Amino acid sequence: MTKPGTLADYRATLPNQPGVYRYFDHQGKLLYVGKARHLKRRVDSYFQREPENPRIRLLVSLIATIEVTLVTSETEALLLESNLIKTHRPRFNIVFRDDKTYPYLQLSSHEFPRISWYRGKLHPPHHYYGPYPNVWAARSALQFLQKLFLLRTCDESTFKNRTRPCLEYQIKRCSAPCVGLIGAGEYALAIRQTEDFLKGKEQRILDDLRTRMNQEASALNFENAALLRDRIALIQQVLTQQTVSTGVARDVDILALICQEQEFVLNLTMIRQGRHIGDRNLFPDHAESASAAQVLEAFLTQHYGEYPPPAQIISNHPAPSPELLQWMSEGIGRRISWVRAPRGMRRIWLEGALTNAQQAWARHQAQRLHEEQRLQTLQHVLELDSPPTRMECFDISHTQGEATVASCVVFQHGRPHKQSYRQYHIDGITPGDDYGAMRVALERRYRDRGESLPLPDLLLIDGGKGQLAVATEVLRALDLRIPVLGIAKGPARKVGAETLWIQQGHATERHLAPENPGFHLIQAIRDEAHRFAVSGHRQRRQKRQEHSLLQDIPGIGDKRRRLLLQQFGGLKGVERASEADMAEVSGIGEALARKIYATLHGVRDRNG
Repeated sequence: MTKPGTLADYRATLPNQPGVYRYFDHQGKLLYVGKARHLKRRVDSYFQREPENPRIRLLVSLIATIEVTLVTSETEALLLESNLIKTHRPRFNIVFRDDKTYPYLQLSSHEFPRISWYRGKLHPPHHYYGPYPNVWAARSALQFLQKLFLLRTCDESTFKNRTRPCLEYQIKRCSAPCVGLIGAGEYALAIRQTEDFLKGKEQRILDDLRTRMNQEASALNFENAALLRDRIALIQQVLTQQTVSTGVARDVDILALICQEQEFVLNLTMIRQGRHIGDRNLFPDHAESASAAQVLEAFLTQHYGEYPPPAQIISNHPAPSPELLQWMSEGIGRRISWVRAPRGMRRIWLEGALTNAQQAWARHQAQRLHEEQRLQTLQHVLELDSPPTRMECFDISHTQGEATVASCVVFQHGRPHKQSYRQYHIDGITPGDDYGAMRVALERRYRDRGESLPLPDLLLIDGGKGQLAVATEVLRALDLRIPVLGIAKGPARKVGAETLWIQQGHATERHLAPENPGFHLIQAIRDEAHRFAVSGHRQRRQKRQEHSLLQDIPGIGDKRRRLLLQQFGGLKGVERASEADMAEVSGIGEALARKIYATLHGVRDRNG
């Protein structure tokens, strides 16, 4: 790494070979990650003349140190650059920020596999199909497969402990393998047909169903024949609705990238096995003054670095560099076809994706204007110096003083910033003391916040003058000057009749009309803080209950407690279990099972 003031000397030592370079500011914060076929040539290009691009000009002015990593090929540099950008999200790199990963359909590894939608790292030996562009698409596919093949969706503990069919069986969405209403062989056939359908082998399924329908009809089993007929009709209906074309690549991604008023939006449309499974609109960060080619390259490296690309990609922009296309092709073991000027049906797909991108941009702009209006209204009614860009709201949740949790939710530019949400477990106070809990939460939030945590422009408290006074006292003790807004519930907790207390030197009461846009924003933030506090409190209370009833029993440690809860699906399942059922759990045995049963049911242990 270079040292401040030695950039020119360090640049002179760089070799002209492939590698990745990283720029840091004076505080050691990563500013930018880039790749190059010729490191020295690329790095020198930033400093030899003043950049015309204002974004690059600002970047160069902040560079204090440089770090490089040499690699053997540009493809290796591409992969390293992608990983570093996804891990660190540097300020000056184009980032396709996505709060959640793409969902898959999962078939579990089990004698009677469970089908479910799944997010996260893929774990063999389970089988995965996807990815799907959004949860709605994955759930729609899951519901259809349930109707068609009657697969179970319950978790393992529920499956083990069912004694009679559940509601899914009653509404004809499950074949009830949990209670033996379908054999392993017949269920395995349903799984094979599910996999065939997900792989696009619908005709094989239809031929098999028609053969079985004719056999049932010949045997005068007309009720079974009618059920098979309905399944055939359901498949044909879905194929008619979802199959977009034949005679072309069955797996296709359509990338429609447009730029409106210096803002990019990319529509990703997924077609799998000839079926349109959905689309997603993405807005890149840090793309000001970037070219369309740079934005497209950022998406390709970040998205296809995590998800395998299809055999064909259709876009309204030219293909990326040969090295990037080769890297993507190596990921699937075959050459990727890039189509810029499609014809026929594929042209219709691209035009549809472009229309979706334009509509997404229009909705995005309308939402942004709405949010700006709410913030400006809030500034006016609360007499603030400027619109509150960052707002934080606190709420307290407990049950008669038990398992107290304080929530802190953060809104940036009028939108939830969920990665900044925090929950605080409150102990060491008088049970039920909401003022004391609020004091502890605020002190923990702002006392040791450090430079990385920005102060809010407005602090919201779910409570009236008392809570407002506590917040004001804490901020004064910490020498912080932040406007504080208390939100007191209206008469009979009537929504829209809340009283607002604003603290700016002194407490001032405010009443806003229910239709006021700023008031709507306050209610949304307060409701989100309440939801987050209640969810945290419930989790903590449940954990405490399970700990106090099981782990306090002599002989029950963390491992045995987890085994019991997993085996019976939670504490209620353990309470319903018999001594014999508990004794079958690994590490429990008959003597300990009697002790657990006695403790949970308040009876005397027969062995004293």
